[in-house]
Amino acid sequence: MHYIQKTDFWETLMKTEILYEDKDLLVVRKPAGLATQTSRVGQADVVSELKNYIGAAGSSSPPYLGIIHRLDQPVEGLLVFAKNKKTAGELTRQLCGQDAESSLHKQYYAVLYGSPSIKEGRLVNDMYKDKGGRAVIADSTAGVNGKGITLKRAVLQYRILQTVRIPSGEEISLADIQIETGRFHQIRAQMAHLGTALLGDEKYADEEAKACSRRLGIRNAALCARSLTFVHPVTGKRVCFETRPTSAAFALFDKDG
Repeated sequence: MHYIQKTDFWETLMKTEILYEDKDLLVVRKPAGLATQTSRVGQADVVSELKNYIGAAGSSSPPYLGIIHRLDQPVEGLLVFAKNKKTAGELTRQLCGQDAESSLHKQYYAVLYGSPSIKEGRLVNDMYKDKGGRAVIADSTAGVNGKGITLKRAVLQYRILQTVRIPSGEEISLADIQIETGRFHQIRAQMAHLGTALLGDEKYADEEAKACSRRLGIRNAALCARSLTFVHPVTGKRVCFETRPTSAAFALFDKDG
């Protein structure tokens, strides 16, 4: 993995951390609380920061930045962006691909409230996005048939790495999660549906999990996109980038956990 130092003026002002850059793409680390992209005037986001950074190089035309995937605003971790349309097309193809050797893979760490009875498993759910901007899992199609709702299959694999008991007596768990589909709020909704919502998740957690998060001072969803693997569209080499979570929720576990 190639890291670059912050020497550019725009980079020193950015909340987004650039981990790797070449003429075709950027790999960055988004902090929790910063939107990937927003339409709100005056609110910072990753896309605006990167466009300012690229534009500062002196190009006469507006900078191109291809958005390949996103992270929810409360989530921290890795993102890849394309600097030209050809690279964007190839990375998007990898994101949607089924071939394990040529697909874009994302893995996450999450801190869960509680511990699932099955410590390693694969979740398959049908989901849809409601009018309130919330991912809803349909336990059956009976409740959505005839309502013009399009269900999308969401699949992820999880593995519990460590479970600890906090001073309140409650259990929390560190999970490693790999998504097979890129659905809206997929991890947050599926883990909550399993009965082990993410700490700090105000949208999907139940009241007990929210109360636990408040006691621990966890204000953002405890989710980190910790690994990003893809085939470089130009070199053809398979590359992998990794990061460690910085949220306070993850500090509750052993560093080697």
